[in-house]
Amino acid sequence: MGKVVAIDGPSGAGKSTLAKSLAEVLGFEYLDTGALYRAVALSLKFKGIAPENDDKKIARALEGVSIEFRDGRVYLNGNDVSEDIRTKEAGHYSSVFSARKPVRDFLLPLQRGFSRGDKDLVVEGRDMTTVVFPDAWKKFYLDASTRERARRRYEQMAILRKNISMEDAIEDVELRDKRDSSREIAPLKRSDDAFYLDTTDMTASQVLDKMIEVINEVF
Repeated sequence: MGKVVAIDGPSGAGKSTLAKSLAEVLGFEYLDTGALYRAVALSLKFKGIAPENDDKKIARALEGVSIEFRDGRVYLNGNDVSEDIRTKEAGHYSSVFSARKPVRDFLLPLQRGFSRGDKDLVVEGRDMTTVVFPDAWKKFYLDASTRERARRRYEQMAILRKNISMEDAIEDVELRDKRDSSREIAPLKRSDDAFYLDTTDMTASQVLDKMIEVINEVF
């Protein structure tokens, strides 16, 4: 297995932005695991699966489903769904379904498979440092205040021309935090050996510089 830099943290902490930049600087490949979960949620919604359905029904609905991540694009059963998975609805159902065991069982080998051979990766998500890559070469936990994370969510949606208010963004972040930290399976938590970074008052470039500084300490 190649080197893996694993990044965890709550929604809006800057994980995706920093993971992409870090991968580019290091010459590693970037894996957006959040996009994989959103694609699964989209697939389940297409098949009429509801959050209240039991695990057996969800597991059956995932049989034969194909999800790929190539060149920054996400493909569901061969179809590019990169834009479809970025809607507020997709984000909501991703957070809801991510707590279900069949979904996590389906994605765990897929995520780990990206590091086979000598492929070096930067991965980000909610349980990268604790469950998916517990032996990662380097671990980070990015955090920020609720309001700052909501502001970033609001600006992200504005760029994508998605209609969302600041109040909606705050509510969305708070609900995700509650679901991510209280779920029974792989709840969001900081790994003891992960380097903690509060990004509330930091620019993306400042956070990137700090992460590179930490990584260089192990060379």
